[in-house]
Amino acid sequence: MQSSVGILFLIGFLTIAGIDFSFCNGNYDAVMCRKDEKRALLNFKKDLEDPTNGLSSWKVRGDDCCTWQGVVCHNFTGHVIELKLGSSYADMFGLSLSLSLSGKINPCLQKLKHLRYLDLSGNDFKGIPFPPVIASMTQLQYVDLSNAGFMGTIPHRLGNMSRLRSLNLKTDTYGMMDVDNLQWLAGLSHLEHLDLSGVILAKAPNWLQVLNNLPFLVELRFRRCELDHFPLLLSPINFTSLAVLDLSGNNFGSLIPGWIFFSLRSLVSLDLSFCNFIGQMPEGSWNLTSLKTLDVSYNENLNSSLPNSLFTTANSLVYLSLTQCGFQGPFPPVVLNMTNLCYLDLSSNSLNSTIPSWLYSFSHLELLNLGVNKFEGGISNKIGNLTSAIWLDLSFNKLEGRLPNSIGNLASLHNLDLSYNELEGRLPISLGNLCNLKYIDLSDNKFSGELFTSSSKCTAIHALVYMFLEANQLSGHIPDQIGQFKNLSYLSLAGNLLSGPIPETLGHLSKLIQLHVSDNLLEGTVSEVHFTNLANLRGFHASGNQLTLNVSPDWIPPFQLLEIVLVSWHLGPKFPLWLRSQKGLEIIDLSCTGISDGIPTWFWNLTSSAYHLNLSYNQLHGEISYIPSNAGKVYLSSNNLNGTLPRISSNLIELDLSKNSFSGEMSHLLCDRKNEYKYMTVLLLSENFLSGEIPDCWMGWVSIKVIDIGNNNLTGNIPSSMGNLRNLQSLHLRNNHLSGEISSSLQNCTNLVVVDLSKNEFIRSIPTWMGERLSQLIVLTLRSNKLDGLIPPELCHISSLTILDLANNNLSGTIPWCFNNITSMAMKPNSSADVFYGLVCSRDGNGCPMGFVENADLVTKGNNHRYVKILTLVSSIDLSNNNISGNIPKDLTSLLGLFSLNLSGNHLIGEIPKNIGDMRSLESLDLSKNQLYGEIPPSMSDLTFLSYLNLSYNNLSGKIPLSTQLQSFNPSSFIGNKLCGLPLANNCSVDGKTPNVRNEGVNEGFGSKVDWFYLSMAFGFVVGFWGVSISILFIKSWRYAYFQFLENVWTRLCV
Repeated sequence: MQSSVGILFLIGFLTIAGIDFSFCNGNYDAVMCRKDEKRALLNFKKDLEDPTNGLSSWKVRGDDCCTWQGVVCHNFTGHVIELKLGSSYADMFGLSLSLSLSGKINPCLQKLKHLRYLDLSGNDFKGIPFPPVIASMTQLQYVDLSNAGFMGTIPHRLGNMSRLRSLNLKTDTYGMMDVDNLQWLAGLSHLEHLDLSGVILAKAPNWLQVLNNLPFLVELRFRRCELDHFPLLLSPINFTSLAVLDLSGNNFGSLIPGWIFFSLRSLVSLDLSFCNFIGQMPEGSWNLTSLKTLDVSYNENLNSSLPNSLFTTANSLVYLSLTQCGFQGPFPPVVLNMTNLCYLDLSSNSLNSTIPSWLYSFSHLELLNLGVNKFEGGISNKIGNLTSAIWLDLSFNKLEGRLPNSIGNLASLHNLDLSYNELEGRLPISLGNLCNLKYIDLSDNKFSGELFTSSSKCTAIHALVYMFLEANQLSGHIPDQIGQFKNLSYLSLAGNLLSGPIPETLGHLSKLIQLHVSDNLLEGTVSEVHFTNLANLRGFHASGNQLTLNVSPDWIPPFQLLEIVLVSWHLGPKFPLWLRSQKGLEIIDLSCTGISDGIPTWFWNLTSSAYHLNLSYNQLHGEISYIPSNAGKVYLSSNNLNGTLPRISSNLIELDLSKNSFSGEMSHLLCDRKNEYKYMTVLLLSENFLSGEIPDCWMGWVSIKVIDIGNNNLTGNIPSSMGNLRNLQSLHLRNNHLSGEISSSLQNCTNLVVVDLSKNEFIRSIPTWMGERLSQLIVLTLRSNKLDGLIPPELCHISSLTILDLANNNLSGTIPWCFNNITSMAMKPNSSADVFYGLVCSRDGNGCPMGFVENADLVTKGNNHRYVKILTLVSSIDLSNNNISGNIPKDLTSLLGLFSLNLSGNHLIGEIPKNIGDMRSLESLDLSKNQLYGEIPPSMSDLTFLSYLNLSYNNLSGKIPLSTQLQSFNPSSFIGNKLCGLPLANNCSVDGKTPNVRNEGVNEGFGSKVDWFYLSMAFGFVVGFWGVSISILFIKSWRYAYFQFLENVWTRLCV
């Protein structure tokens, strides 16, 4: 009996053990899935669209549903407990596959009563409403619907899922989902993980108070939820178990709440980036001893230094990102003890000390980014201790000195960026040791010497993909070893002093995509051999060299270029036929290449996809009837093109046809489909032979910023439709035959920066609205017209004005006393930046849309000059050759930034202002042909930059002040005055009296009258004095009265 019981016990034990063994090994054969649940799954599948056939194992007959892809069953009961249908999954062989389910969610899903885990993440349900069936499955503990393509308001019924421990509804598509409120979260009391990133929570201002009722919360992610309210105080705090907090991408606009750092002691990861926090980071004891990741980057209004509170987290931090936070001052010493850091990003701040040498002892650092700061000094030799570094970025600082050889110790380095510093010397040979380097950028420094030395180990660098060395002072030849960089895809050597030929070994770089060698001293011939294996080449920029392309006429290149920029090459005289094979060109710049041919028809078909075309500065000839509709920016200036202007499409953005021989009217270019919106921003048609009136067809050209149609034969008035050009910034109509009044419609163009109407036939007075409405003007040129009347004082309101040219008109009255209110002339210019309209997009600036650099014609130093590059440094007033009278205003001398002042050829009187020496920026001063008198002010000797002076033909007298400048001018600068001293031949007398100097020229008669005036005054004084004296001597009553008067005066003085 006992033995029978023992046998039964043994059998039961083995059965249980077998079941347990089956469970541990995932053997699903013992228990089949439930038929009702299998039917539910099949019905669920019917409403799904499965383009990748990822659910092919879900079949009506045959296999147990527990073996279906994404289905997990309970080993004892056979109930379906998990559905893992996320977009990325592993199949039965462990291979990574991808689902892309869509369709709709069948309500039969709720028949899976034992389902605990549901993952539909990463699919694309194409914006169907949030499925209500999921909210009814209250037994669920894990729900992941992230980026599944559901849309609409999240139902409150989710709050009934009281067993839920993890909820992920994240969406990366803006506006897909939102909430009415978050009160329903209070029902999820067991929730540990919550991710609503991308869900619009703007209607839930009490979001934080609701979350405070979830005591078991471990992970919270509310990234980019349009939150704008963050309570600074929260008490009591119940979610103290929180380990991960991500509130990045919201716009709080407040201080960072201190309780985050003081009360959430379990935090491991904190992300507050892109939150628009302001002020200082919280000070005090942070108590974040477990914190490993801290990201407060892109809060640019945190205008303080790093708080000392970070010391309490120093030993635990592994990841610290504080990029673009507005931090200032020296390198934060608080980092000193963070020796476990693997990731440190302090880029885009205003840190301005040297880089401390102790930083290079952080042996765990994999990423160090200190770019875009103001660090100065050298790079320590200790940088070689960062042996774990994978990414090193010190770009956009003020680092100087040599790059230490120890940089070669960073054997793990993948990315090295030291661009935009002031580093100098030769490139270290040790760079050849960085065999894992994929990206190197040393551009915009002062590195010199040869590119590679003969002892370099550069051939060991097989991983390098990106190499940017442009804008340095590298010299010598491009070495043949360049062909050994087999993985190189991007190579830029532009802007150096490299000489000699381009080596044929460049043709070995079969993976090369972009090649930039512009602006060097390269010379020689480039042949087909150079391009033999460059089948992947898409961009070739080689301008500014002395290179000649020598290929056979029937050559078909192995590449299909997107960008070709060969400015200053020798390609002509015939148009390059090999271009016919390039079907996808987007940027074409063959300017100044010696082509003296007509533009072939096939070329216009070729450029149908091009948005930048530049063939300027050649000798192209013939007519152009039409410019392709897809072309965005076309530059054909300085050629011999003729005929009428071509028709253009509405899509054209910039057009430069200046300096050609186009003739006829402008109407068919401007008025074709005149009511259609035009995208044109720059139109340059100057220096042609265009005639007729300016068409009144500007209604659709509202995007235009620059119009230059100067130096043509245009007639008539300025059309009123130009007043529609509200974006117009630059208007050049100079040197035509335009007439009438200056059109009042231009007062609507309030964005105008430059107005040049010179050398026309405009009449009447200068409009007062120019000063009242055009407040952004920098250049106003109205010279050589027929304008009359007064100079309107309203021009003084244009505080930005730097060039005012009203010369050669019939203006009268006085110089406005308020010119000193033009503040831009009162300040010395501190920038030589171009006045520029357009964009530059490439690294070397070649081949990209070049827009329009502003220019101005200016008569200064006695000659006509065109200023382009230094236009912002030129400040000038020219009122010459008018009928202006009165004195030179004393306040004019407060224009300390004035470069040129020309008041010649008027009727000015009075003295030269005594303080004229304050105008120390003056390089050109012309006061000739007026009626000024008195002495030359001694302060004029302080004008040390003066290189042109003309005071001739006035009534000036006395000695010319001594200075290093005034005595260096030609005597003709002082002719027609009563002056003496160097540089004039006549010397001044010892007693300081001026010798008799014969005046010449236009003021000779006036000078004689002045001489007679002084002689008459002296004679009158002598006659009067002796007449009174003789009368007192011989007439007793006069004598008595005289002495009585003296006695009374003496008595009063004594009393």
